[in-house]
Amino acid sequence: MIILNIGEAVKLRIADLCMQRNITINKLATISGVTQSTLNNITGGRNKGTNISTIKKLCDGLDITIQEFFDSDVFNGLEQEIK
Repeated sequence: MIILNIGEAVKLRIADLCMQRNITINKLATISGVTQSTLNNITGGRNKGTNISTIKKLCDGLDITIQEFFDSDVFNGLEQEIK
């Protein structure tokens, strides 16, 4: 099992949700109200973590709950953030 940090897991989850819905990252930015630059930073791996209000906006744009967003195997086994 590969151990990811939260930023990597969020990035993979966003990519997976876009693929499932057949939409681009740019389309997700438009429908969620998150700026394209913010979303590009998240999906490009330049953000180590994403705040929950941004994730909530993405969920609203995707018409899913926060629980549904985090209900993914990608969030199992995250690396420990406190060292």
